[in-house]
Amino acid sequence: MSMKNRLNTKEITTDVLIIGGGTAGCYAALVLSEQKAGRVLIAEKANIRRSGCLAAGVNAINAYIIKGRKPQDYVDYATKDAAGIVRQDLLLTAAENFNEVTAKMEKLGLVILKDENGDYVARGNRNIKINGENFKPLLANAVHKAENVDVLNYVNITDLLVKDGQVYGAVGFSIMEETAYIIRAKAVLAATGGAAGLYKPNNPGFSRHKMWYPPFNTGAGYAMGILAGAEMTSFEMRFIALRCKDTIAPTGTIAQGVGAKQINAAGEIYETKYGLTTSERVYGTVRENQLGHGPCYLKTTGITKEQDEDLLKAYLNMAPSQTLKWIESGKNPSEQDVEIQGTEPYIVGGHTASGYWVNTGRETTVKGLYAAGDVAGGCPQKYVTGALAEGKLAALDMVKQFGAGTLKEADIQTEAAIKVQEEKILSRYEKFRNGDAPAFSIEELEEAMQKVMDEYAGGIASNYQFNEKQLALADEKILQLQALAEKTVAADMHELMFAYELRERLIVCRSLIAHLKNRKETRWHSFNENLDHPETDQKFEKYVNSRMEDGKIRILFRDLVKGDTYEHTNS
Repeated sequence: MSMKNRLNTKEITTDVLIIGGGTAGCYAALVLSEQKAGRVLIAEKANIRRSGCLAAGVNAINAYIIKGRKPQDYVDYATKDAAGIVRQDLLLTAAENFNEVTAKMEKLGLVILKDENGDYVARGNRNIKINGENFKPLLANAVHKAENVDVLNYVNITDLLVKDGQVYGAVGFSIMEETAYIIRAKAVLAATGGAAGLYKPNNPGFSRHKMWYPPFNTGAGYAMGILAGAEMTSFEMRFIALRCKDTIAPTGTIAQGVGAKQINAAGEIYETKYGLTTSERVYGTVRENQLGHGPCYLKTTGITKEQDEDLLKAYLNMAPSQTLKWIESGKNPSEQDVEIQGTEPYIVGGHTASGYWVNTGRETTVKGLYAAGDVAGGCPQKYVTGALAEGKLAALDMVKQFGAGTLKEADIQTEAAIKVQEEKILSRYEKFRNGDAPAFSIEELEEAMQKVMDEYAGGIASNYQFNEKQLALADEKILQLQALAEKTVAADMHELMFAYELRERLIVCRSLIAHLKNRKETRWHSFNENLDHPETDQKFEKYVNSRMEDGKIRILFRDLVKGDTYEHTNS
C-alpha cells in the first residue's frame, strides 16, 4: 500500500467540544455562551443551518406542558408508554424545561400559533402547533452570534480520545479537504442523533433514503461511545414509526388533527383491540395484516371540506409527497382512507429510551463526556423540546464541574497515551484512503448489513419478530461484514465519511443484537417481539445495559432508578 494520500492535520484546543450541531448541540452552545463557560466548538458533518432532525423544519412541538398539566403528568404518560422502563429523573428534569426552552425559541423568532386569547394552540394533551420550517436556521443564527462559540462545518468526528475512563477530546476529518482534526477539550457533548439505516428500509434502490428518520444520522455518537467503553441502555427498545404507505409521511397529523381511527380492510376499528401505546399501534397494524385483515388505514372518509384543506396544507409543508399523492389520485382525504404501514426499526432516544446511560446531569459513564437529544437514553418521548432541554442541562452540569475543577486537561502521562491513540486513528484514515481495490463497495456492504438485520434481527421481512437462533446468525454475519468493511477504500474525503458511517452502523448493530438477545421477554410488541419469550416477565422490569470491554459486549442488568437524582457508581 503506497501512502500517496497523506492527510494534513490541524490541532485545536477548546474548553467544550460539541459533536453534532443539531437541536441539542446548538442549544447547549447557546447556554454555555450565556454562562461564559469558556471556548466552545461545534463540529458538524453537514452545516448547522440545515442539519440534524430539524433540517427541513417541524410543524408541532410534541412535548409541551399545556395549561392544566404539570411536568409529572408528562413523566407518567412516558413511563406508561414505555411499560415502566424509563428514567423518571431524566423525564422530570426534561419536562420541567420544556416550556422554558420553547419560550426561548419564540424569542429567537419561532412562530407559534395562538388563539384569539393569545394562548398557544394545543394539539391533544401535550402538543402545540408551530410554523417551524425555519427552526434550524433560527438556532444556527443565534449560535453564530454567540460569544466564544466557533463552528466547524463539514467535519466528521469519528473517535473519542479517552484514557482511564475520562474524555480528553476527539478526532475527525473534513469531508471537503484532505485534513484531519485533532481536538482537545475538557468536556465533550455527544449530540449526534440516533441511528437510521441499520435495517432494510420500506423503499428500495434510489428511494431508500425516503425514510422516517434522517438517513445521515448513522449512530456515530453511539459507536464512538461504545468503542470508548461508555455504558449504553435500552437499545432493545427499538422505534418503529407508523407511517402513510409509500410516502412515509407522518400519521400523527391525521390521527390527532382530524381524530382518524385505525381501521382494517373490513372497516373495523382495531386500535382499541391491541392498545394505544406507540408500540401497540404498530403491532395492531402488523397483526391485522398477518391475520389477513389488511390493508390497514386511517379512516379519513367523511371528514369535512375544511379538514381536507387543513390536511393538504399541513402535509404540503411537512411531507409534500403525501399531498401530491392525494392530488394525483384525484381524491381528497375525505373521499379515501389513508393506508398505513410500519417503517423499518431505528435506534432513537427521543422516542424510546435507547442511548447513552447518563446521570441526571446528562454525563455518561465516561468522565467529562455528556450526551443530549436522541443519542441520550432513558428519556423517551422527549422530541425537540427534550433535546433542547437536555442540551441545556448538560451545559449547566459542565459549568458546575468547571467551577469545581473536576474536568481538567490531560497530565503528562495521559498526554503520551492520548498521542498513541491519535496516531492510530490517523493511520486508519490513511489506510482507507490508500487501500487497493476492495472485493465489495461500501454501498454493497451496507445493503448486505440491512438484509441481515431485516431477516435475522426482526426487520420488516419477519414482521419485526426474532428468536435467539436468528439473532446468533445475525451477530455472526455482522461480524463478517465488519471484517470486510475494514478493507473498503475511499477515493476522496466524502467517501471516507461513507466508510465511517458503515463502520458506525455495524458497531451499533452488534450492540443492538446483544440487547435484543438479553431481554428475554416481549415488553413492547413489535419494538422487541421475542418469539422465544412472547410474554412480559416481571424479572425484566429493569434496564438492559451494555458496555464494551476488550472488544466484547458485556451486558449489565440495572435496577430501576427511584428518586429525583442519579449518580454513576463504579459497579
